[in-house]
Amino acid sequence: MRFSHASIVLGFVAVIGFPLRAADNQGCPSTCQTAATPATYDSAWLAKAKADYPLKTCVVSGDELVGDMGEPIDFIHKEASKPDRLVRFCCKMCVPKFKKDPAKYLAKIDEAATAAKAGEN
Repeated sequence: MRFSHASIVLGFVAVIGFPLRAADNQGCPSTCQTAATPATYDSAWLAKAKADYPLKTCVVSGDELVGDMGEPIDFIHKEASKPDRLVRFCCKMCVPKFKKDPAKYLAKIDEAATAAKAGEN
């Protein structure tokens, strides 16, 4: 059986396409809303959120944020009645893992922020 290049590419995209989608609400618990892309946020807010971000590693994988995977993936987590939060990942494939249990990963970010503040005093 012969396959054309187009059918091979389409098959590949169909298999890996879902994990690479970073800004949709797929797989997010009911408490989590669709996250906007950082480009839609005020640049001053985003710059402050990046400066205040307490981790130098991906909250999901533990890999360095700037490493083999390139620049970090900035993700804005939105939750009803709470302020929007910047979450930084080493790659797009970590986003769906975060969305499965955002509270777990947000707690890690909060712990790192508390430790960083304690170190400043």
